[in-house]
Amino acid sequence: MISTQAWADTRRLWDYHQMGHTLRPCSVAIGLGSHDLGVADTAVDLYERGLVPLLVFTGATSPTTRARMPRGEAVHYRERALELGVPSSAVLVEPRARNTAENIRFSKAVLEEAGVDVSSVLLISKPYEERRAYATARKEWPEVEFLSASTPMTLDEYVDSIGDARLVIDMLVGALQRLLIYPERGFMISQPVPDDVLEAYERLCREGFTSRLIPSDQPAV
Repeated sequence: MISTQAWADTRRLWDYHQMGHTLRPCSVAIGLGSHDLGVADTAVDLYERGLVPLLVFTGATSPTTRARMPRGEAVHYRERALELGVPSSAVLVEPRARNTAENIRFSKAVLEEAGVDVSSVLLISKPYEERRAYATARKEWPEVEFLSASTPMTLDEYVDSIGDARLVIDMLVGALQRLLIYPERGFMISQPVPDDVLEAYERLCREGFTSRLIPSDQPAV
């Protein structure tokens, strides 16, 4: 049973994790690989709206995607985009990245190799990872402007899509922890965390929503 307070705290984290950027035309969109094909769908939508002329999908596989996406996350995203009508000439694939920093670093290399001049990027992630992706991208590629995007949906809709409310809360808590500890490790830029968000995070930790936390001395995952 998830308490009313826990749901209220979860909504605070959900709102904080989303950047609320106003989208505008950019040089390219980078779709970060995950289990969620909605990232590819959102990238296609942005392409069809004329916000970007080129899509880059990045990601290898992970324990959570290996069975569902055996050819790799980026490859499956590309296949989805082609199914939805994006021409192959407008899609690049980066199939090696296994974490967010590598997503950015390796995508940058792919774009440089393709001779694409990049001044701005629409960075597409899962809804609750907008801020983490943005903070990492700003660290890895500081000379480029990043705008965060994800599939527009409410927390309730996202929980329904995953089918496991406790897992969703654990993921939101884990993402917030990384925003707190990764800047000190040099993995992302530091961002202010409002007191009410920090208090919500601490309450959720005390209530046991901790399966996605990492020990303070453990390497990044």
